[in-house]
Amino acid sequence: MKKNIIVIIIAIFIVSGLSAQMTFSGILDSTVSMRVGAGDAADFSCGIEEYANIRFQAKLREKGTFYGAVNLFAGAGDYAFAMSGMGFNSVGENFIAGIELERLYFKLNGEHTDFDGGLFRLPFGYSQVWGPSDFINPKNPLKPDARPRGILGASLSWYPNDDLKLLGFSAAPRKPFSQNAEGWLMGITAEQHWERTSLQALYSYEMPMSGSEIGIHRAGLSLKADLEVAFILDFLYTYNHEAETRFDGFSISAGVDYSFFEGKLIVLAEYLYNGAASSTAYDFDKNKLGFNNNHYLYTGLTWLINDFTNVSLALISGFDDVSFTPVISVTNELFQGASLTVSAQVPLDRDLFSGSGKRGEFGPIPPDHLQPFLPERLGSYFNLSARLRLRF
Repeated sequence: MKKNIIVIIIAIFIVSGLSAQMTFSGILDSTVSMRVGAGDAADFSCGIEEYANIRFQAKLREKGTFYGAVNLFAGAGDYAFAMSGMGFNSVGENFIAGIELERLYFKLNGEHTDFDGGLFRLPFGYSQVWGPSDFINPKNPLKPDARPRGILGASLSWYPNDDLKLLGFSAAPRKPFSQNAEGWLMGITAEQHWERTSLQALYSYEMPMSGSEIGIHRAGLSLKADLEVAFILDFLYTYNHEAETRFDGFSISAGVDYSFFEGKLIVLAEYLYNGAASSTAYDFDKNKLGFNNNHYLYTGLTWLINDFTNVSLALISGFDDVSFTPVISVTNELFQGASLTVSAQVPLDRDLFSGSGKRGEFGPIPPDHLQPFLPERLGSYFNLSARLRLRF
């Protein structure tokens, strides 16, 4: 598998280089981490990771562009355990490594239309934290640096004027070995921009699976308003007739952000209502990550100390099970194209302080129903990481 991907990438480079000039960019992250384990996890563990995201593109004459991106990674310790489940790794003397195709698509440009086809990112909505409308790849505030995965599909954009965009899209089923229309996704969006506000409407239909006669409908709106305070409202309703979806199909987020002291202090707060059958909910049957409870709040502030250094504080709260994860990070730009970020997370819940057994989703040891396939209770009391990022 790994050798095939490398051969494909080399072939792309050669073919593209013969017909067009290719440009490259990307990032290189060198990360070390330390964890204080909870439950059945080791009392102390650490890890080291080297990760590169390499992006390349080439013009296809005058009407199109080819895009691609690959992820290269090597890790040891905690990172090696995480990588071992990916299935296409090589093992060295003191590391495990792999390569992953992340983007591979083309864009054709017309006077008022664009067509995208291949493996590419298809984002929806204006939410900065939770992303209910972004149902193909919902966000996770505990992993703010995670790069969203692409989908294999196509989209056609039409621009009737400078402020209006209509888009139709289609994507292959989540199960890649599906050989018929089961799980095939299609939909439309309309996005209108005004001077201070933007509105996006979304509808999609997912083809029914085997033995089912009715597929899954999704519909929602996302609103962004830049007034005295920047405001967003983002919701998506998922309707599954066989599951008798009602209000539990709603995922709704609302947030505000505002800057003080001439932009040196930025405050952000965003609330999420997460229905049990919604776009942001867990679904173990479909291997879909998400959230387990109903009510969440993200509150954060970023202080720009100077042109090179900023400090961010955030609190991710789950109200239903009274669990929290404070996050602090400090970023310093060492020189142009290089930055160092140190981050720490401290999971908290009622069981940590009282020993009551009331473990929370954001606590040191998640409840058993959130780790259904693990024989042990794995968690952590404290996570610390330091990342050096180089851009090229």
